[in-house]
Amino acid sequence: MSLCKNIQHFVQKNIQWNMKLAYSTAPSKKSHAEPQRNIADVGKSLASKGFLRSHKPYNPPANVAEKVRKICSNLQISYADQYKLSNLEEKFTFLNACFQGFQHSVPNSQVHELQSIGDVVQFYKTSVNTTVPYDALKTATLPENLHIQYDYVRFNPETDTKFKGQTAFPKSSTLVTGLRYRGKYEGHEAKRSWP
Repeated sequence: MSLCKNIQHFVQKNIQWNMKLAYSTAPSKKSHAEPQRNIADVGKSLASKGFLRSHKPYNPPANVAEKVRKICSNLQISYADQYKLSNLEEKFTFLNACFQGFQHSVPNSQVHELQSIGDVVQFYKTSVNTTVPYDALKTATLPENLHIQYDYVRFNPETDTKFKGQTAFPKSSTLVTGLRYRGKYEGHEAKRSWP
């Protein structure tokens, strides 16, 4: 009986204390504001993890400026590099025509950066490399003392020949959790003495 009274007393005190905190008029101890993140910081963050994004590779042709000039003349737009694409409908039709001509679209995150014809020419002159840095090391010339193992070695006691199936971690299983690698690597579930 006393345990039940103690629990009820604890719950009531906790509710009273939370009500005091919720409706307190005292200034909070947090006086510093959260620092604002600017566009450059967000861009650096995206650039650091952007190599895993799915983009189509793009190699610019030699005559990018000439193709853009033809597109401008077809749409009756000035070809001057300083010409601003301020009208949104005109900008959309121009970028759509560029996409048709180059088979390379402008990502949504970069549409606001393309404000003039010169910006569009510069965008279509920039190549897009979709090679993951880890895969790029396969073709790179490495120093003699550096070796990169491209295929994982997974321990499986049934197929192991080096240690005759003996493992350093007898109670640990080797689980393959990724869908991509389930067919490539075989998992192993360790035998447990206790369920």
